[in-house]
Amino acid sequence: MSDAQKVADRPAAEPPGANSVDRFFKISARGSTFARETRGGFATFFTMAYILVLNPIILGNAKDKYGHTLDGAELVTATALVAAVMTIIMGVGGNLPLALAAGLGLNAVVAFQIAPLMSWSDAMGLVVLEGLLICVLVVTGLREAVMHAIPQPLKQAISVGIGLFIAFIGFVDAGFVSRIPDIANTTVPVQLGATGALSGWPVLVFCLGVLLTIGLLARKVKGAILISILTMTVVAIVINSVADIKSWGLTTPKVPDDIVAAPEFGLIGDFSLFGSFGETTVITVVLLIFTLLLSDFFDTMGTVVGITAEAGLLDEEGKVPNLGRVLLIDGAAAVAGGASSSSSATSYIESAAGVGEGARTGFSNLITGGLFAVALFLTPLLTIVPMQAAAPALVAVGFLMMTQVKSIDWDKYEIAIPAFLTIAVMPFTYSITNGIGAGFLAFVLIKTVLGKAKEIHWLLWATSALFLVYFAINPIQQLFGVR
Repeated sequence: MSDAQKVADRPAAEPPGANSVDRFFKISARGSTFARETRGGFATFFTMAYILVLNPIILGNAKDKYGHTLDGAELVTATALVAAVMTIIMGVGGNLPLALAAGLGLNAVVAFQIAPLMSWSDAMGLVVLEGLLICVLVVTGLREAVMHAIPQPLKQAISVGIGLFIAFIGFVDAGFVSRIPDIANTTVPVQLGATGALSGWPVLVFCLGVLLTIGLLARKVKGAILISILTMTVVAIVINSVADIKSWGLTTPKVPDDIVAAPEFGLIGDFSLFGSFGETTVITVVLLIFTLLLSDFFDTMGTVVGITAEAGLLDEEGKVPNLGRVLLIDGAAAVAGGASSSSSATSYIESAAGVGEGARTGFSNLITGGLFAVALFLTPLLTIVPMQAAAPALVAVGFLMMTQVKSIDWDKYEIAIPAFLTIAVMPFTYSITNGIGAGFLAFVLIKTVLGKAKEIHWLLWATSALFLVYFAINPIQQLFGVR
């Protein structure tokens, strides 16, 4: 979205609002409408509803130290419940179109790095501890201070990098791009389709979805992203019913036999806060918490800044409105995720799909959270959207976020190089945190060699030092004899 469009979206003077709900959420004041907020809420839900399938698969297929696994149905309930509650709380308390759910990457750390060292309840207790520590950092003002210390061009680079990252996620998850197996002995890491060429009905659905989405966006059709998702889901259902398709991936687009499924709350509250200290060494526990904390901290920072910037809600100094409350709610979401055994919950970059539909306030979260609440009972019906139908939205939003690249001064190397590394490292390493870390370290280094070290905020020095530890975590573990 262009700066001119964003400015046009915001009236010069705050209108009184049509009713108390409008005034509370500042819907009219931010140049939005109830219709746009509703469309945005639906779009965000459909682009992140995959977590209801993916999180149970990641956590449910892993075993803890004692060979135990988590129940799939209970994981679906826990995932939906936390997403519903925390997304609504963020909407009401933070008034931003920022949905929350179990964090990808964080759940993999819990499943494959932490659980093998202890029981599941102990592993989830570590997630709760990490969330509580984040809340402490928020209450003391340290987390917010770190975000304010970041130069505006780096914030814009973070947003652009996230745009490329989520577009790449869309291409990969839809099967348009695939990883070349190592056995191929090639230096090329990815390729077109599964074999170097596009093939299969699912990929066709994705391609048609991309064409439909960009066509609707170019025509400036209201609800373009949501129309595309729903239309391609119907197309996918029809194709699946008449064609012989081996696999759509995680979600098969077919009308379910049972529409209603009772939620199962068996995992809620099943965690041990300090049990991990009896399962492994204190150093190991500290390093594991540090890994979770750093990933959660900066993934959230990048997501909050990126979504808010794309919505045109940053103030003149590049600050996020209600940032303290937003970060506290995000920290509380991590606690809720651990307490429910669904892994750390965090802000979702897929919220950009809702912003692309025009969402500008927390009212859209009421829609997204409400749909997750409905998913507690209608999971079979609401998880039929295949990734091939939802992924075009990620590609389109990636484009919208990419437009902010024009605001970066590419002639000024002390900004341009860190910005470039931030943008490039995110998609190339499949991690928002890695991109932010690379940008921070480059910024501090270049400012220092140019003799401008005094211009660097002390918090950037501190966070850069933490990122050095983050990137060197493996040799540090070896130094202390931690495996």
